[in-house]
Amino acid sequence: MNLFNLFFFIMTVIFFVYPTVSIAEIYTYKDKNGVLHFTNVPNSPKYKLFITERKSSGYYNRRGTYIKSSFRKTNSSAFDPIIKKASLIYGLDPALIKAVISAESAFNCQAVSPKGAKGLMQIMPGNYDALNISDPFNPSQNIMGGSKYLRQMLEVNNGRLRLALAAYNAGPEAVRKYEGIPPYNETINYVSKVVDLYRQYKDM
Repeated sequence: MNLFNLFFFIMTVIFFVYPTVSIAEIYTYKDKNGVLHFTNVPNSPKYKLFITERKSSGYYNRRGTYIKSSFRKTNSSAFDPIIKKASLIYGLDPALIKAVISAESAFNCQAVSPKGAKGLMQIMPGNYDALNISDPFNPSQNIMGGSKYLRQMLEVNNGRLRLALAAYNAGPEAVRKYEGIPPYNETINYVSKVVDLYRQYKDM
């Protein structure tokens, strides 16, 4: 089956078998043996966009975190009781915690990034033990763990919010290396986004 016929076959399946679902994308790459591989969740830079399809499973946010569509419209106040508790324990403004959650996962407790960060505050597996997390998809564990880590980043950066946020995103080692916000577009945009969201939540 040549590429054109394959394309036509896939498009036929998409539009006639799954006519009621939302828009997503299919990626492909050809391996060293000439075999074409297809996926809707690319986990390697080898994959290139092949076609846009109709699919109901989810979407990627600007940070590359996969968001299941069924969670896309989560009420941002749904986790307020946990956020309030975490703010009291770790001495953080609830609006700041909420801003980080919004930027990290759009309030999707099942979000998973391509790098393996999970849950509302996108905790990496290597931090689970130190942050007392056994289930990263548990909202309470994730928010408590993420808030604890955010407090740690504030302490190691002498309370400087932008540096703490940069460390939360890129890691404390990167902030120390560059003696400031690392020159990574993702981190620079992340810090600005969280600060902007923080102001918005404080005004609510």
